[in-house]
Amino acid sequence: MSEFAALVLAGGRANRLGGVDKPALTLDGESLVARAVKAARAADADPIVVVGPERPGVEAVWARENPPFGGPVAALAAGLPLVLAEWALVLAADLRRPREVVRALVDAPRAEDGVHLTDADGHAQWLCGLYRTEALRAQVSSLEAVTGASMRALLAPLRLAKHPISDDIVADVDTPADARDAGITL
Repeated sequence: MSEFAALVLAGGRANRLGGVDKPALTLDGESLVARAVKAARAADADPIVVVGPERPGVEAVWARENPPFGGPVAALAAGLPLVLAEWALVLAADLRRPREVVRALVDAPRAEDGVHLTDADGHAQWLCGLYRTEALRAQVSSLEAVTGASMRALLAPLRLAKHPISDDIVADVDTPADARDAGITL
C-alpha cells in the first residue's frame, strides 16, 4: 500500500465561470482534472479518488458527493471511505500547476496532522494539502452536516504545518481572467 492516497475534488458548479465544466477545461492538451490525476500518479498516490461527475478518459476511482455540488467538505466525506493510506493528498481539480503542488506537499515538513500550502500572503490553500487520513475522518464525523461546510472550519483545529509557496504554483482557474492568464479558451 502507498504511503498516501489522493482525493481530487472535481464537483463544483463553476459559478464564476458561467457554469462550464471547469475540471474538463484543457490546458497544454489535457483536462485540468487529468493533470491533477497525473500529478498524483507521478507521486505514487494510491488510490487516486476523484470526487465529482465522472469524466471520460480519466483513470481513477470515482465517487460523488451527496448531494451533488455539496461543497469540498461533502466531497471529502464522499471520498474518504475509499482511502486506506495513512495520508490523504487533497487537490483541487482546477489547479494550473498540480505537479508542482504535489511535489511541494510531498517534500514539505509535516506536523502531526499534515501540511497545507499557503500563498505568498499567507492565506491557507486548504485544497492543496497532505493530511493524516484518520484526522480528516475524525473531523468530518464531528460535523452535524457536511453539505456547505467550510474547509477552514474543518481543518483549522488540526495540527498542520503551513508551507508557503509562490502564488503562481497554487494558482487555479476560478474566473474568466484566470482562464485567460492560463491560456485556456472558454
